[in-house]
Amino acid sequence: MKDISITNPFNEKDYTDLLQQAVAVIESSRLQIARQLNTVTMSSYWEIGKLLEEKKIDSQYGDSIVKRLSHDLKSKYPHMGLSPRNLWNMKRFYIHYYQYDTKVQQAVAVLSWSHNLILLSYDLSPEHIVFYANEVVSKAWSRDMLRQALKSGYHLSIQAVEKSNNFDSTLPTLQADYANEVFRSSYNLGFIDAVEPMKEMELERRLVQKITSFIMELGNGFSFIGNQHTLTFNNKEYRVDLLFFHRRLRSMIAIELKIGEFKPEYVGKMNFYLSLLDKFEKAPDENPSIGIILCAEKDHLEVELALQDINKPISVAEYQYLLPKKKLQELVAHEMRK
Repeated sequence: MKDISITNPFNEKDYTDLLQQAVAVIESSRLQIARQLNTVTMSSYWEIGKLLEEKKIDSQYGDSIVKRLSHDLKSKYPHMGLSPRNLWNMKRFYIHYYQYDTKVQQAVAVLSWSHNLILLSYDLSPEHIVFYANEVVSKAWSRDMLRQALKSGYHLSIQAVEKSNNFDSTLPTLQADYANEVFRSSYNLGFIDAVEPMKEMELERRLVQKITSFIMELGNGFSFIGNQHTLTFNNKEYRVDLLFFHRRLRSMIAIELKIGEFKPEYVGKMNFYLSLLDKFEKAPDENPSIGIILCAEKDHLEVELALQDINKPISVAEYQYLLPKKKLQELVAHEMRK
């Protein structure tokens, strides 16, 4: 009888893919557990606040009651943040939000308690509460980032900006709403330390070199696939400058970099790239690919006209450089000496 040799079907790339997928499953599960735990905690805080309100316990005579309640609860649940101050905050949290509809309540329920306390300290409309809650979740804002956004009136500046995308007409309603939250009309690329104009390939090289910083600027949920991603059709090769995948949108994100102002022909090129991605690379369980044209400047009306008959989801965004302070001072001094 001949020996039958069994060939290992897994090469190194197969194993790497397997490992990455297993890690993704575990990380996703851990994230779900953390979110579920936070939701349960917020629900408990809500109900405690409701109890304090229904029992008519207020600051005039209820201080000793709340202190005693805090002491007894902490002896049973020492790690739940049940200090007297927090108990009063739970009542304030309940009073503030029970008057609103379920959309507002559900939006704040997924935030951490510390994020909610920051929101409570500002006089916001229900719409703005939901807006900031969604920003915190979709972009993984820290507490400091939320404070800064609130201080600067971020919601007002965002509302003043006209949309430069066709998501509402090319994506299902829920996905379009979320895409509008994820993608902005302007991005700050100051982290690449640009102090003078550069070619598109150099801009791409610097973004890839500092891809972690670029992903942080894009927001939460982006995974980098590669740059100069090759698409082949009819024996011709086409290259996407930067290709990402967004976990929550379940979509590939193609980004084209342009160093000058927006031109309408950029839309046709991106539309073609998205068609190739959807036809040859999109998995059956994924949503349509989304294109982002990142340029130095744009005219909103020109963008609107260029996108109006396009059937693929495309957004046109501007980028800005924030020069390092020292370099900016040097450039100003140089100009003054001329």
